[in-house]
Amino acid sequence: SVLLLFISIMTMLMSGVVAIFEYDLKKIIALSTLSQLGMMMFSISLGLYELAFFHLLTHALFKALLFLCAGILIHGAGNTQDIRSFGGLSLNFPLVTVCMNLANLSLCGVPFLAGFYSKDLIVELACQYSWGIFVLLMMFICLSLTVLYSVRLTYLSFVGPYGGGTSISVCESDYSLVGPVVILSFTSLVSGPILSWLNFPAPVLIFLPVFLKWGALFFVGVSLLVMLSLQGLTYSYKWGAVSKFSGLMWFLPW
Repeated sequence: SVLLLFISIMTMLMSGVVAIFEYDLKKIIALSTLSQLGMMMFSISLGLYELAFFHLLTHALFKALLFLCAGILIHGAGNTQDIRSFGGLSLNFPLVTVCMNLANLSLCGVPFLAGFYSKDLIVELACQYSWGIFVLLMMFICLSLTVLYSVRLTYLSFVGPYGGGTSISVCESDYSLVGPVVILSFTSLVSGPILSWLNFPAPVLIFLPVFLKWGALFFVGVSLLVMLSLQGLTYSYKWGAVSKFSGLMWFLPW
């Protein structure tokens, strides 16, 4: 279990760092999936098998929503996957923007969305184990990385300056495209408590000191503020090597 714990934490760390420097929309979401798989393996390494399955179910719903929204954006932006050619898409795709941000917030573990119910429970139960401060710190850092790449994706796609690509808003009038997105958005809102009631017959009792109880939300909030403040800056020359190293998946494909 110690080996699985180490591999799962390194998987979360690597996928989070790589996603921050990635510009391909589909790759960012795929790396996000890899990060959440690491979270499930982390849960299994602690012996929380039912909780890992619970996170698998909630994650399936909001990640399917993310991929569908990404497909609509790619289709509407002239078949480009590069988020640098996006920017200001919230004007052309208001409904998709709302749904995709809902999925992103659920992924970050924002309270009362689907991802919060499984992710927060894994974090709090992990805090009850006596693995030491290093494992807890790495877990919180990996949580922060999830928020960082989610905020970056939202900013560059919907809020930031126009990137020069072409975009058409016709996509949102096609109900076969938008219909499943709206349905999955609803499940991202309500599936957390429903699946929680179905999976766990009794509530989980957790005893934690206050600073650990609020630790996850604190890291989420700080990461949100840090990434928002960094969005105005461009990656300077000194980040080039780090960006190349991360963009090539830490050279693992080689």
